[in-house]
Amino acid sequence: MPLRKKAEASCFEGDCEISNIISDRQTSYSVSDGDILRLLELRHHDPFQILGQHRLADKVWCVRALLPDAVSASVGGGRVTASSISESSSRNAPMQRLADTDIFEWRGDQSLGDRYYIEWQNSDGVMHRHIDPYMFPPQLSDLDLYLFGKGANWYVYQKLGAHSHTVGAISGTLFGLWAPDAVGVSVVGDFNRWRGRAHLMRCRADSGVWELFIPGVDDGSCYKFEIRHRGSGQIVVKADPYGQYFERRPDSASIIHAETEFSWTDHDWLQDRRQWDWQHEPVSIYELHTGSWRRHADGSFFTYRELAGTLVPYLEEMHFTHVELLPVAEHPLDQSWGYQSTGYYAPTSRHGCPEDFRFFVDCCHRHGIGVLIDWVAGHFPKDAHGLAAFDGSPLYEHADPRQGEHHEWGTLIFNYGRHEVKNFLLANALFWLREFHVDGLRVDAVAAMLYLDYSRAESAWLPNEYGGNENLEAIGFLRELNQIVHREFPGAVVIAEESTAWPQVSRPTWTGGLGFSMKWNMGWMNDILDYFSKDPVHRRFHHQQLTFAMLYAYHENFVLALSHDEVVHGKKSLLEKMPGDDWQKFANLRLLYTYMFTWPGKKLLFMGCEFAQRVEWRCDQALDWHLLEAPSHKGVQKLLSDLNQLYRRSAPLHRYEFEQRGFAWVDCHDTEQSVLSYLRRTDDDFVVVALNFTPVPRYNYRLGVPEGGDYREVFNSDSAWYGGGNIGNCGVVCAEPMPWMGMPYSVNITLPPLAGVLLKPGV
Repeated sequence: MPLRKKAEASCFEGDCEISNIISDRQTSYSVSDGDILRLLELRHHDPFQILGQHRLADKVWCVRALLPDAVSASVGGGRVTASSISESSSRNAPMQRLADTDIFEWRGDQSLGDRYYIEWQNSDGVMHRHIDPYMFPPQLSDLDLYLFGKGANWYVYQKLGAHSHTVGAISGTLFGLWAPDAVGVSVVGDFNRWRGRAHLMRCRADSGVWELFIPGVDDGSCYKFEIRHRGSGQIVVKADPYGQYFERRPDSASIIHAETEFSWTDHDWLQDRRQWDWQHEPVSIYELHTGSWRRHADGSFFTYRELAGTLVPYLEEMHFTHVELLPVAEHPLDQSWGYQSTGYYAPTSRHGCPEDFRFFVDCCHRHGIGVLIDWVAGHFPKDAHGLAAFDGSPLYEHADPRQGEHHEWGTLIFNYGRHEVKNFLLANALFWLREFHVDGLRVDAVAAMLYLDYSRAESAWLPNEYGGNENLEAIGFLRELNQIVHREFPGAVVIAEESTAWPQVSRPTWTGGLGFSMKWNMGWMNDILDYFSKDPVHRRFHHQQLTFAMLYAYHENFVLALSHDEVVHGKKSLLEKMPGDDWQKFANLRLLYTYMFTWPGKKLLFMGCEFAQRVEWRCDQALDWHLLEAPSHKGVQKLLSDLNQLYRRSAPLHRYEFEQRGFAWVDCHDTEQSVLSYLRRTDDDFVVVALNFTPVPRYNYRLGVPEGGDYREVFNSDSAWYGGGNIGNCGVVCAEPMPWMGMPYSVNITLPPLAGVLLKPGV
């Protein structure tokens, strides 16, 4: 087989060796046969040593170009600018094909200068002309590579990947890739007909970073990287780990996306956020999946801009302070909900381009709504085009499956001890905060990161150097993540989904904590949903499930989360978790929300729960918005809106959510009647909360209060406005100087069935 054909098969079919050796090479070549063979096999670390312009002797110059589809070629030294290549004042000089290769060479007695072009004709007779990529010096700075190798280049996403770039007057795209175990890398794309030898990259010393500046390649072009592994010789084709825009599934190529200057209008929001005292301000989060909140009639997705026009007014109407988006980073599988990301630096193209997502965030901020995103740093999928075995070897993951694989999820675990991997993740967190102005991250599956034996059989994990099950590298990574985010973006929050009793998750790193702002209260969620699932006649035997969370309520900065995980996989919707007939189900759900919004902790509710979605969440279709035509569903929605307003406007309900002084029991022992009562308070104000967890009205129920005078019923979940029976206290009750429940005064109230009431002193 001729050398040219054999080498092409090697590049595209994965052959490891070329047996034919060129025997008729002219003795005047300045490169060896071995160099030529390595170049053609995608095994050369620096194709610039062969390709481009070289001085062979005092008066002998040559230009070499690798043109896989060319039948003839010539070189010209005409005037080259950013937008055009003018004709040379003299005719182009023809290039000669090196025997049995796709390498063309020109020789002359003088240099073509530092700007020249190649003109070539393909087998279809089409003429092409391009500026030679191999005439440019390295473009990535040594400092950037050094910082990346140390794991401390927080702007690495502006260096690696594909970026608009100009050298002198020449514009194009600079490609950069980290692939230390590769023996050769090339850029393939629609601009070179996906040919693996058209644009070979150079390796930058021992950094493991490959780069190539390609003039004329610009915005909108699709590309990937073709990589040959050093040891096995295997060739893989991968999407760009730092790609900032991707094709829509099932296609998976990265798309060159020019960095445009978005016209942000949220300067005041960002300035205010720097001073935001989130520990003492209300935080009520609407958790949302962008693909299934709403859809068009034909089933197609809403764009980010359409979401801005519909979701933002809805959030305002419902009085949520924040929206939390399930992962928006690019992912190939809709059913993964975004938790198996392949494009960590790209908002999913299902809903538009990066500027469209910026528009959405900016719109939220203009209307006083914060934006949080779910961030997945614990694992990544095995998709062939993604991070798995990226350069043919375990690069982003651990090599040992006992450390590097989640068998339960079928995913791989990041190697947090590798500087470049840690840099990839830390820079990514900063990327979303810096480039898209998001207000915080909710870190998924933190427990799976912290424990080496998480969801593993006894023999399927490796202990740390001290013999324990703690993942020391992950702990260090999480602490550094929180330190950097809080330092670089004051007011931004990082929230942990952590399901164990790991200590000090939301305590500062200098005290030994992990440094998160807040943590989901999974214990509260499990206890409360289990309690509410029980028939009210049995609830008196499980009263401690209502009160137990107060024993640890101030160990962490807790978020009370009723999330998407609680309404899928056969768990039923929140409404259908409730026992009894429809009357009891709706009353129980209204009571659950009343309890949640008056209990210490920030709030999070998954979409659809605010209007009592009946069926489990289905990620492939929109919520059942038609349910709002029914008064019972509309009533729950009104209740949520009013609870959010009450929570935000009433300081006792949010001022000291993380401090003991913001809460006091009135009575936590009324197990026989399944009634719970407590105070939420500030230094100079308070609210009395009384909750009845049975379907029996409690008339003449005496409740201790700290002060005399009138008390106004400011909220009643049994109001007819919410679909209830309208049993209550006619607006105002008067406290008597009758000590009760350790309080100097008491009120005689009516507690409606399966309902809660809130009383405030004064009228």
